[in-house]
Amino acid sequence: MITTTEEFRTISPEALAALGAPKMVYVREVDAKALQAEGVDFENMAVPAGGKLFAVHAANGQRMALVNDREAAFFAARQHDLEPVSVH
Repeated sequence: MITTTEEFRTISPEALAALGAPKMVYVREVDAKALQAEGVDFENMAVPAGGKLFAVHAANGQRMALVNDREAAFFAARQHDLEPVSVH
């Protein structure tokens, strides 16, 4: 059992993903230029004005999807029986 903040900070991504929310995913806004710097190829994707996209991540932090708006991210997650939450 995790009892301190320090213990929580040392939890592995795999253990975090298994903490009772295996179907939870988080959605966050990402900058298209930052993704390009990481080497992400989204050439065939329409990037909205302002260069912002939305990423869907598993609890362990793995990026699962990129979409061009927040509503689409939530919709896609729910279509796959996942529970999306926002991260700011």
